[in-house]
Amino acid sequence: MPMVHSAVLPALTAAALAAAAVSFTGGASGAAAAGGSTPAAMPAEPAPVGVAAASDTAVFAGGCFWGVEAVFESLEGVTDAVSGYAGGSDASPSYDKVSSGTTGHAESVRVVYDPSRISYDQLLQVFFTVAHDPTQLNRQGPDVGTQYRSAVFYRNAAQREAAERYIGKLRDDKVWPGKIVTEVSALRGFHPAEEYHQNYLVRHPTQPYIVVNDMPKLEELRKRYPDLVRRTS
Repeated sequence: MPMVHSAVLPALTAAALAAAAVSFTGGASGAAAAGGSTPAAMPAEPAPVGVAAASDTAVFAGGCFWGVEAVFESLEGVTDAVSGYAGGSDASPSYDKVSSGTTGHAESVRVVYDPSRISYDQLLQVFFTVAHDPTQLNRQGPDVGTQYRSAVFYRNAAQREAAERYIGKLRDDKVWPGKIVTEVSALRGFHPAEEYHQNYLVRHPTQPYIVVNDMPKLEELRKRYPDLVRRTS
């Protein structure tokens, strides 16, 4: 039976949470906190130059959408990130149905961004080196099933070509020690998840699942790509 991340976990003290995180991850950060390996360092993708301000959309799947959404929402140039479901044929997916692993959908995040401030390649870099471990097949850390698969759902030929090119670059540069298993598929639709899943990390920062699996991703983002992190006033 697939393991499902729970929205209801017992409260722990800050010390207990910190100890649990270190014990579970062995001090690892980012994608490695989900139980995988650690990506090698790579140069940051260049910022867009001479691109007109606009609004574009990208959809990614990389395990539990709580942490993936939080990572993308932390980026300068991202105007919205929504947790939801993509990749399946069910016209009215719900969390319970998707968690059963029978709908074909994956927990996904729709990212709305300004390509004059952050490029699609920069989003891909964050997705592949911070938001999740692309070498884990049909799982992400403690969550198991096709609903937790790694996927890029492209909206057009340019996004498909960019995703395939980027995966090739990661393989050629041996950024990950294992084989990248990310699915690259056409986006057939995106279904926003239930309201209680939206901004979950922000609203539940001390929940044990969040502390162990997702907070390290935000720390890794700040370490690897500080120039991409949204500035706060």
